[in-house]
Amino acid sequence: MQVILRIKGMTCGHCVKAVEKALSEVAGVEKVHVDLASGTATVDASGPLDMGAVRQRIEKAGYELV
Repeated sequence: MQVILRIKGMTCGHCVKAVEKALSEVAGVEKVHVDLASGTATVDASGPLDMGAVRQRIEKAGYELV
């Protein structure tokens, strides 16, 4: 299952790494690719994602799920 998320607040390569790390800690996530230019994260997961957990991880890292 692939999900594309819009993330607000990313401005640099460090932000990309922080978001990748945060999303990779969500249960079921297998692969994460963050695109700074578009402000999106593409997540490959083994099944449906717990969007509450996704939002919590993103916000804890200092960003906003749009």
